[in-house]
This record gives sequence, structure tokens and C-alpha cells, in this order.
Amino acid sequence: MRILFVSAILVFADQITKGMVRITMSLYESIPVITDFFHITYVTNDGMAFGLNFPFGIYVFSGVSILFTGFLFWYLWTIQDHGIIIRTGIALILAGAIGNLIDRVFLGEVVDFLDFMVGDYHWYVFNIADSCVTVGMGFVLYDSLILERKRLVQAG
Repeated sequence: MRILFVSAILVFADQITKGMVRITMSLYESIPVITDFFHITYVTNDGMAFGLNFPFGIYVFSGVSILFTGFLFWYLWTIQDHGIIIRTGIALILAGAIGNLIDRVFLGEVVDFLDFMVGDYHWYVFNIADSCVTVGMGFVLYDSLILERKRLVQAG
């Protein structure tokens, strides 16, 4: 499936950028790219999205990620004759899950570095894998809520 090739490229890009940040920056260092809007800021997260954490979280998140990744592979296989939007969405989510799973398994934490802000308001620092999951969910929601309704109207 060509869509898995795209996932692999995104996982590679995620890991390369995280590696570059780990090698060239100190933890908590921030480099302004566009002042008061976008910085490269090296932080780590041993919890899940938005810094949520609890005891033994890394093991729980790793286990859930492994199960979820297996499910996504299976689901992508079962929808291979469906539309490109849903397959792309699932492939993006899969790429993000794998990218952050690699960090959890090999580093015990996830490397984040994309830091957007408007004045004093900062969004949570994230990475390419997080972006893949977010955009992928947008594609899945679009397919499920908008395109599926159109398919039902056309069939109906």
C-alpha cells in the first residue's frame, strides 16, 4: 500500500527532527524563529498529550500505543478500497502513533519542540508526530461527518 510509504516518510521526518533537536539543543532551550509567534523549544513529555501524566504513565501509554498501532494497521488494511481521505487520515494517525511510540520505548519520554505563541499565550509544545495525529483526525472527522452524509444521500 502506497499510503504506508507516506506514513513511513512521516515517521522518518519526525524522528530526524527530534534527533536534531536532542543533539543540537539543551533541554528547555528555545530558539526564536519568528519572535513572539514561533520558537523551536526543546522539551520532553513522559505523559500523553498536553503534558497529562500519572504514575507508571510511560508504561501504560506505551502499551496502549502498541495496541492502538496494531489496530490502526489492521483498520487501514480493512479499508484499503475506501476513499483516499479516510485512508490518509488513518495513515497520518498511524505515523503519529509510531513516531511517539518510538520515543517512549527508546527514550522513556517524547521529544517536543514546535512552540507557537501569540504574545504571552503559548500553545502546548508539540512535534511532527502530534501534528500527524491532529491532521489525521481532521481527515477522519471530515470523512465521517461530511463525506459519509453525502454518500448516504447519494445512495438513498
